[in-house]
Amino acid sequence: MLAGLADQAFHSSHLDPTPDDYSRTIFTDKCQLTLAAGSGGHGCISFLREKYIAEGPANGGDGGSGGNIYIQAIRGETSLHKLARRGIIKAARGKNGQGKGKGGQRGEDVLVQVPVGTVIREVSRRDPVAEEEEEARISGISDGEVRGQWRRDKWILYPSSVPSDYAMTDFPNLQRSRRSSQPSAPIHLDLSQPMETPMLLAAGAAGGLGNPHFVSKTYPRPKFATRGDPGITITVELELKLLADVGFVGLPNAGKSTLLRAMSRSRARVGSWAFTTLQPNIGTVVLDNHRGRPQLLASRATGESRTSFSVADIPGLITDAHKDRGLGLGFLRHVERAQVLAFVIDLGAGDAVEALKNLWHELAAFERLRERQTNAQTETRMIDWKAFGSPTASVIAADAAVAKNGAGIMINPSASQQLPELFLKPISTKPWFVVATKADLEGTQANFAHLQKYLQAIMSREEAHPSGLQNSWQGRLAAIPISAIRGEGVDRIPEWTVNLLND
Repeated sequence: MLAGLADQAFHSSHLDPTPDDYSRTIFTDKCQLTLAAGSGGHGCISFLREKYIAEGPANGGDGGSGGNIYIQAIRGETSLHKLARRGIIKAARGKNGQGKGKGGQRGEDVLVQVPVGTVIREVSRRDPVAEEEEEARISGISDGEVRGQWRRDKWILYPSSVPSDYAMTDFPNLQRSRRSSQPSAPIHLDLSQPMETPMLLAAGAAGGLGNPHFVSKTYPRPKFATRGDPGITITVELELKLLADVGFVGLPNAGKSTLLRAMSRSRARVGSWAFTTLQPNIGTVVLDNHRGRPQLLASRATGESRTSFSVADIPGLITDAHKDRGLGLGFLRHVERAQVLAFVIDLGAGDAVEALKNLWHELAAFERLRERQTNAQTETRMIDWKAFGSPTASVIAADAAVAKNGAGIMINPSASQQLPELFLKPISTKPWFVVATKADLEGTQANFAHLQKYLQAIMSREEAHPSGLQNSWQGRLAAIPISAIRGEGVDRIPEWTVNLLND
């Protein structure tokens, strides 16, 4: 009995909290990230030193290869704010080679974990190895033709020596760079499923060669080695395609945050004024807590059982939100990223049917705006330009610059490039239902009955879809009356949501 009273007290305080119970909302659904793979370590210049051996042979080790950068989509992550704060992710550089033929240790890899539903698109890249290969190809130089040249960026000389000591030295051939398994450019990934194993995004560069590689009759004890290759740098844009399984859509102060707290352990800020929510709040509704039988049986599209689903409390929409008024287009984008829409209608704030129509009017206008943007991009002629016929020299070729300098022709890709908007499934084709809040207030019964009658007319095709768009979703509709502040009627929402997600 005491446990039941404690649970009731916690439930009451959770739905009507004091200000110190609010949690800070940190949410990011789009960011740019710079990935810098590790450079290779330098080769070593060393010679065998033993008793009775005056001038031992070369035994310098090779440098270690640079660290790789991997990416993995996992469940449990709901935002990109952790990556947005970092901005730049660098893998470790390979260690230099050592004497006695000891190779350098390879650089430590970096694993980037993102939420399921993240789309990754390449903005720009700088690959020094590819640029050098392209420069050699343009100059008509093949492997083995470059001799007798000392380059500070390629060779390491024996300690205490200076370049003038090697003025008459005929350096060996510069071997072709050892290419790693670098993914082809440009990168475009749609991580819509959780990944068991990470995927390579940026491969580390190869390490330099120790002096034993250059032993010859002319140079039995070479006093030079090569430097490691510089690492590739890629700028990518990360964007969440799927924000949550269910998105709450409603006018300001309709009770969305209170409903989120009633359905989950979320500590979203609530209040009796408009725009208490300025960023989406994400909550998790647990279906199976692994204590006895699950409350509801559900499965994902992959066949695995669904133990929970996510809910997004999207900031309130006002009239002309599609014209970027109020919180504007930035939060209409969040509606696109929900799999199921739950329209939260306040029964105590006027005609519920009119409120539903106004919400759909804003969503339909936003969808038409998206269609016009898609048509404009389709009609625009895109020129597939490749720098010198090689797509690896520069990915963002439209904004690339080719300049001649003392070292030859270098390709300088743009540091940033504006990518087109990520177009998703139209909002009008998503399953939806209505949650009628504040049903415990007096005089709301007639308003709720009017809402039910309107939904029945939509299902029977007597009324057009409130969006007024073709190919809209025509499934079964429902209006669920609840009192979020009391936690009454909320249990019906997960059951209805699971049915829509299963379909």
